[in-house]
Amino acid sequence: MEAEAGTPALLEATDLHKSYGSKQVLTGVTLSIRRGQVKAMLGPSGSGKSTALRLINLLERADKGTITLDGESLGTVARGGREVPASERVLAKQRQEVGMVFQHFNLFPHLTAVRNVMSGLTTVRRISRAEARERAMAMLERVGLGQFADSYPAELSGGQQQRVAIARALVMEPKLMLFDEPTSALDPELVGEVLRVMESLARDGMTMLVVTHETSFARRVADEVMLFDSGAIVEQQPPELFFENPLHERTKEFLRHVH
Repeated sequence: MEAEAGTPALLEATDLHKSYGSKQVLTGVTLSIRRGQVKAMLGPSGSGKSTALRLINLLERADKGTITLDGESLGTVARGGREVPASERVLAKQRQEVGMVFQHFNLFPHLTAVRNVMSGLTTVRRISRAEARERAMAMLERVGLGQFADSYPAELSGGQQQRVAIARALVMEPKLMLFDEPTSALDPELVGEVLRVMESLARDGMTMLVVTHETSFARRVADEVMLFDSGAIVEQQPPELFFENPLHERTKEFLRHVH
């Protein structure tokens, strides 16, 4: 569901820089996403895509730059007339506004599917177990796994585990969903079931920022596609222009390789 062009940005990340030692991973990334938009982030390994998501999800701090979500600064608080790094307690609260699904499922192996999905509701939101279970069951039904609620992760396929991970993020009702190569750890025959859930979320208006190698998904579902290279965004276009008439030679070279 493409957002209205005139609507304000839900997320704005401005001039993000990040280094690890002497290695510069992000060199001034600026991106925004409107409510209801889906943006796909393509690029070679090590180009900075996943690092950008980790900064947006406050898993790491940017060396420089600002991030706002729905008009509120992420990662900082105002104090004495200036912005200072937020405490871990504040960061934990801010993270609740952003859901993230990783390449590896990160489920608790000793908990059933429904208890994995419930975990954030009971420990972070302090919702009663009865209400949390009801919400978790509804979300498992949403991703097509209601009948597997009492199964443990080891009893589920990789695609099913990833759908549980999506349900766990969605049940917290985030304003923005981040996906970091959610299908790259799956066997090829399991990729489709996860992409179908993501397409359904897009149709329902979920705001999504997706790092992916699935170019067909990006072409079909994204409102805009970005190419990352060497820590910067090289090109950002609607999918029909990005794939059929890219402006930059680096984009053309990348597309030749992935096709």
